[in-house]
Amino acid sequence: MEISIVIPVYNSCECVHELSRQIKDALSGISYEQIMVNDCSKDSSWDEIKKESRTNPNILGINLRKNGGQDSAILAGLNHACGRWVVIMDDDLQHSPYDIPRLYEEAKKGFDVVYANFESKKQKLWKNIGSWFNGKISEFAIQKPRNIYLSPFKILNKGVVDEMVKFNNLFPYIDGLIFQVTRNIVQIDVEHHKRELGKSNYNLVKSIKVFMRMLFGFSTMPLNLASYTGIVSAFIGLILAVYYFVKFMLGLEKLTGWTSTIILILILGGLILVALGIIGKYLGQMYLTLNSQPKFIIKETVGLRQKSPTLSHE
Repeated sequence: MEISIVIPVYNSCECVHELSRQIKDALSGISYEQIMVNDCSKDSSWDEIKKESRTNPNILGINLRKNGGQDSAILAGLNHACGRWVVIMDDDLQHSPYDIPRLYEEAKKGFDVVYANFESKKQKLWKNIGSWFNGKISEFAIQKPRNIYLSPFKILNKGVVDEMVKFNNLFPYIDGLIFQVTRNIVQIDVEHHKRELGKSNYNLVKSIKVFMRMLFGFSTMPLNLASYTGIVSAFIGLILAVYYFVKFMLGLEKLTGWTSTIILILILGGLILVALGIIGKYLGQMYLTLNSQPKFIIKETVGLRQKSPTLSHE
């Protein structure tokens, strides 16, 4: 098996057939497997995957028992991938299967991971802003190089994938796992296509959840930020205390009312609660992880994995 293609699927029944057709056409002559992970879709996506698996011997369908999010669905697919190279892409055809050979050829030059870089993205403005913000924070959180765009469309060496699935993290973040394993990473420019079928399932809440997984699952930056904020706040408080004490001793200031005291209590109390919330977030994730909760639960699978790999044109 040369290439495994892992595709998380959620409410994209209109795209399953066309996506499979394009993959088969794009990888003609290359042994591949197409792993479609249904993340508990509310539409007929799983029925469409089962239908495609009956006619396409390269398809493996995985149906999750509960919705765990895109990264958990991808991880479920990575655990079943057998190819020497593993492609991760979305289900909405905004990532063109015809760009897979380009990623593949670039990866064979000796890179562990090749990201697809989109110079222009056919999506809503808030998604572009969120993507930019996530990229900037990830430069500090996971030490991402500035010139790398964390694209959801990429190809990975199987050795990198094998190391990624070993991590015992209940809240997986795929790009965070990648940067835990390797820095031998490059990107190439590809076109980002407009979604022609169905509608986007990615909203602001899901974007924030992914951002939180990156921030709290692969970085101690929030803890450091809380510590630095506390130090700065305490230092400012000390300076103000000395300043007003000196003025009082010189008769230039009278201690008046409770306004300033209440304001300081509210500010410092708020900072303390924020710091406690950040610590609680880490402790909660540690508890759930140590409690051995599964990252994903597979309900059923379909496909002809028992057969030997076949070429896409057969």
